Amino acid sequence: MILILFSKPEFEYDIHSLVKAFYSDEEIRMFYTCDPSEVQEQNVACTHHEAGPELDGLKDEAQAILSVDYGQKTTLSWNEHTVTCEAPSDRSAHKNHVKQALYELLSKATGRTLPWGTLTGIRPTKIPMKLLEEGRNEEEIRTYMRETYCATPEKIDLSIEIAKRERNLLSTIDYDRGYSLYIGIPFCPSTCLYCSFTSYPLKAWRNEVDHYLDALEKEIDFTAEHFANRPLNSIYIGGGTPTTLEPHQLHRLITKIKQSFDLSHCVEFTVEAGRPDSITFEKLQTLHELGIDRISVNPQTMKQATLDLIGRHHTVEQTIESFHLARKAGIGNINMDLIIGLPSETLDDVRHTMEVVTDLHPDNITVHSLAVKRAARLTIYKDYYKDMEMVNTEEHMDLCESYCRKIGLDPYYLYRQKGMAGNMENVGYASHGKAGVYNILIMEEKQTIIALGAGATTKFVLPEKKPNGTQRIERVENVKDVRNYLDRIDEMIARKANRMRDLGIEM
Repeated sequence: MILILFSKPEFEYDIHSLVKAFYSDEEIRMFYTCDPSEVQEQNVACTHHEAGPELDGLKDEAQAILSVDYGQKTTLSWNEHTVTCEAPSDRSAHKNHVKQALYELLSKATGRTLPWGTLTGIRPTKIPMKLLEEGRNEEEIRTYMRETYCATPEKIDLSIEIAKRERNLLSTIDYDRGYSLYIGIPFCPSTCLYCSFTSYPLKAWRNEVDHYLDALEKEIDFTAEHFANRPLNSIYIGGGTPTTLEPHQLHRLITKIKQSFDLSHCVEFTVEAGRPDSITFEKLQTLHELGIDRISVNPQTMKQATLDLIGRHHTVEQTIESFHLARKAGIGNINMDLIIGLPSETLDDVRHTMEVVTDLHPDNITVHSLAVKRAARLTIYKDYYKDMEMVNTEEHMDLCESYCRKIGLDPYYLYRQKGMAGNMENVGYASHGKAGVYNILIMEEKQTIIALGAGATTKFVLPEKKPNGTQRIERVENVKDVRNYLDRIDEMIARKANRMRDLGIEM
């Protein structure tokens, strides 16, 4: 256990994330040592304040204690080591100084560095993207990212390469007037070990799928009416597993979308097929006949023992067969998702997966670093899986990159998540002309995305900036539970309408 003691509420999330990046397996407890009234006025992350008997007892158990004292200068103490840093009035600069000082402390304590340095956010490419838009050259960007965030040259170069490619891919997208559409299908054949998404076993909910589509159609009608004068740039049907829908249900949903919206500005329409055990040739034919040319067939790994362990109820052979069926049906743009860092997988297992996948020559490969969330079974039952190593290193990610580049796939989008194995990243690779525009839009947060379905979160990207200079983004969430969604669909629509009215968005 590691204790963090704050002299006042400031940068708790960033400090916690950075400590967790170095000590991923340790429990971290955070306390305030300031006046309770100062804490109660803040929206803070710590669960306790004031030094007291509980804290005194925990100090004896702690592996390390980090003290963060905010004064004229900020002082950070890690056991017997102490560093100080300037405390400028600019909050962003102050946060960077604190993280740099903490990074120095933790690097000395562990003898390690992190590939992304002090960066704890999920969108590293936003930094070079912003600097490119300001007219900075690549060398200036490298210097800034090295000095400000302590990132490695390899990660800096990757983020710059992707930012340049993203700018080119998004050059024709209307950020101000345009929007994208996400439609969530929350049903799956089974729940994977690492998954925390809102998903429900199809077997138990099969009789409710048509009712779910009824509710979706209400949201579609609302969106089509209120965004009729705006260009729709991309559509993504995700999940869950959209291909748990039967062919006639897929036909119903996609036909409704095409009849409701003007698709003349839509550059991409994706259906995430995902699970090979949900894919049939008839479903693929239905998608192709309706003009859907971009899907995912997601193996995650090509090691059968791992598939069995993580709850993927399909075989390696089914994955390969599903890919060939998609090609036979005429699908011309196929993505395959992989996860690096799965339990007990070795570097040789990853190499085997990459060999099998690249032999198929998909148009996109998305390499995910395993990120275990609190709601995943892998976390809930962690004692059962504690002896299984989950390893991901730069060597793993470099191996995946080399295989992708070998078949002509270049990196085009990148994001990170909390709790990633090896403190790495997710990278999407694509052949020329086959990159997923929606993937970039959802990560870079440059365009409004209207999200429909249980557990879906709409993000309104507003023209004005926040006081710190970042883009103002407002979220509206639908309820996660399917039954609640069905019963409260009119409330979900009213919630969007009210928020739009409050934000001054044209209705």
